[in-house]
Amino acid sequence: MSEPKPQESPIARRRVDEIVGIVVLVLSLALLLSLISFNPADAAWNVETQSRETANWIGVIGAHVADLALQAFGLVAYTLPLFFLYFGWIKLRGRPVRAVLPRCLGWMACCLSLAALLGLIFPETLVSQNIRLGGLVGLLVATGLSSFLNTLGAALVLFTALILTLIVTANISFVEQVEKFKQGVSTFIPRWKTPRITPERMVKVEEGFEEDEELDSIISLGLSKPQPTVPIIKEVAKVKPAIEKPPEAVIEREQRAKPRETTPAPEPPPPPVRVVEEPRPKPPVEVKTQPGAAAVDLPLRQDVAEMLSTATVKKAKPEEKSVVAGGKPEPILRTQFTLPPITLLKEPEHTPESTEKEKEDLMQKAQQLALRCKEFAVTGHVHQISPGPVVTTFEFKPDPGVKYSRITSLVDDLCLALEAESIRIDRIPGKSTVGIEVPNKQPEIIYLREIIESRKYQHSRSKLTVALGKTIDGSIYVADLAKMPHLLIAGATGAGKSMTLNTIIMSLLYKATPDEVRLILIDPKRLELGLYEGLPHLLTPIVMDPKRAANALKWAATQMEDRYRLLASVGVRNIDQFNREVQASTGRTLLSEEFGETELKPLPYLVIIIDELADLMMVASSDVETSITRLAQMARAVGIHLVLTTQRPSVDVITGLIKANFPCRIAFRVSSKVDSRTIIDMNGAEQLLGRGDMLFLPPGTARLVRVHGAYVDEKDINGVVGFIKAQATAEYDESILMSDKEKEEEAAGGGGLRDELYNEALKIVVQMGRASTSVLQRRLRIGYGRAASIIDAMERDRFVEPANGTRPRAVTPAAREFYGRLLEMEEEEE
Repeated sequence: MSEPKPQESPIARRRVDEIVGIVVLVLSLALLLSLISFNPADAAWNVETQSRETANWIGVIGAHVADLALQAFGLVAYTLPLFFLYFGWIKLRGRPVRAVLPRCLGWMACCLSLAALLGLIFPETLVSQNIRLGGLVGLLVATGLSSFLNTLGAALVLFTALILTLIVTANISFVEQVEKFKQGVSTFIPRWKTPRITPERMVKVEEGFEEDEELDSIISLGLSKPQPTVPIIKEVAKVKPAIEKPPEAVIEREQRAKPRETTPAPEPPPPPVRVVEEPRPKPPVEVKTQPGAAAVDLPLRQDVAEMLSTATVKKAKPEEKSVVAGGKPEPILRTQFTLPPITLLKEPEHTPESTEKEKEDLMQKAQQLALRCKEFAVTGHVHQISPGPVVTTFEFKPDPGVKYSRITSLVDDLCLALEAESIRIDRIPGKSTVGIEVPNKQPEIIYLREIIESRKYQHSRSKLTVALGKTIDGSIYVADLAKMPHLLIAGATGAGKSMTLNTIIMSLLYKATPDEVRLILIDPKRLELGLYEGLPHLLTPIVMDPKRAANALKWAATQMEDRYRLLASVGVRNIDQFNREVQASTGRTLLSEEFGETELKPLPYLVIIIDELADLMMVASSDVETSITRLAQMARAVGIHLVLTTQRPSVDVITGLIKANFPCRIAFRVSSKVDSRTIIDMNGAEQLLGRGDMLFLPPGTARLVRVHGAYVDEKDINGVVGFIKAQATAEYDESILMSDKEKEEEAAGGGGLRDELYNEALKIVVQMGRASTSVLQRRLRIGYGRAASIIDAMERDRFVEPANGTRPRAVTPAAREFYGRLLEMEEEEE
């Protein structure tokens, strides 16, 4: 049994192809040079001369080969080196040559047919001495065919053979080449003869001020039927009622065919494509077109141009700034606290106005979009183009019979056609169009100041107004946390969750004082929320321990129950009614069996923000889930609201109970459709761009809103927090973070000096020079409540200074003196 032949490696095959290609190229070039430098006086097969010198560039061999080729095929011999040059170039590049033998035979038959055709038409014409135009071979074939078919029959046979051999050899379509030639001629001749339509003349025709037969013939150019001329004029008339004067910019892009009186072309060019820029109040965008300026000609197919016949570019109106945002901050009447000024935030960069080049780019994208839709038999019209700060929306109106699912299935193909990172397709509410959202090449940065100083934010009466960002068309978007009433935020790492948390907190700081909104910030990652340390709005220090966070959530559930009992005693249903009742009757006291005699004060809103829910679920999932579920179900009426974020949108983190009680959600970019459905119960988040691009599910609706989140710099956060901290200090309630066991230890620990570990704790504090609850817990191995009780006793004894935010307390000289006396007493006992 014979051994199998080893396969040749790709590298060896590549080298062989290169060698063959180089050899064929050199030989072809030598043949071409020998034919070009052919001299009838050189010694060759049919020429004898006594001169030893050869004028041919390739020498004696070149002279013989050139004489033989020209004698046999005439001028057709010059096509032989061209074929071999093409073959050598293909081999040199390593491309496979398919159907080598049929193509070689076809090329030989093509050369033979061409030579015979030249010999038949010019039998006596000589190129040089004894060299005919078609050569001896062409003359013999032509003479033989003409003897049987006469001259006309032989010419038809030879011409047919020439066409067939070209089709086989070059793999081209004769019909397509004829159609392209006719289309080019029919497009060029009318464009050369017919004058250009100016916008002024178009407007006059629509208003009825001018009747020009020449202009009417121009409008109907290239149309096989006269009916399409009517809708073209009506399309501009549709835009007319939305503006006060005729449009100043009408860019006509059309390919003209023959006039109406002549025979129409088989494939008429497309109708004109117009970009109509609607004016906006501030600032107006004008596109000036000179009457004699050259129009932009885009080679479009008729069916694609019809899909763009009604396309218009429309930008959203700029948001007006509120008068309050630009002036001094308004002081709160209840306290002397002043809200931070808007000047602490970075001013947004100036956005340049739309240019003609940008409009042309948008129309080119619309053409590519329409062409790709047409290739997949998805017919319709691009109705409107709405450029936004980050994405541009192309409103596509499908024709009757086109399913919405067929359009959404073209997402990947449109990404390839438009060279986009990702494209999102969604229905536009209230319209019969589909929005195709394509990312811009240069996205804008949306600064928080632009949202804060907008009229929507400033005129909102809610203390829990949240400045989210801008929608896809550039409109300001704000939300009310009191109406949500809780918010779930999820997405991949780096998608924009932390920045959205910063914008939410900053929005609350610009809207409410510490008496109106209190915060509990839970940051298990210990990185994101440290900028807000010492803020007067905080009820507790920033919680970093998951177990302490579970205690805080449990306390919030207890606080919710206490508030419900308080509201029931007053006879109101929610916190807003309670605060109005208290403000209407200042100094009112409540008499009840449960609360006794209590002076009523307004209740502040309580917002609990958890930066990473997954860390809490890993440590104390049952306690955390129970507390979050109770708060989400009942805490809305008493003014307690939750904001949860996670980068793990899995079912073990976002459980069914949690998701069922969080109707408002924000989904940032995720890696899969499964994660998207886990967050918002539908696909779409996997098609976002990241960097603050989000899908927001607002309250009371199932329609998603795509919002581009606002950006706030760390320097701006430090400036705002510093401005607020300069007016008030944080007053923490440490008992919020204590467990039930620690509270029992605190109650059992007694009061200060009677604690058996008091002296030992004092020694530790004096030696370290500062008093810290966490240090006492670690050194004495006691609970948080007992350590805090000892610190409070030291404060009453004037051994440590009062609390200064979350910083350790300083030790007073009295503590050092008492410490010295303790050491002396110990020495005396020894």
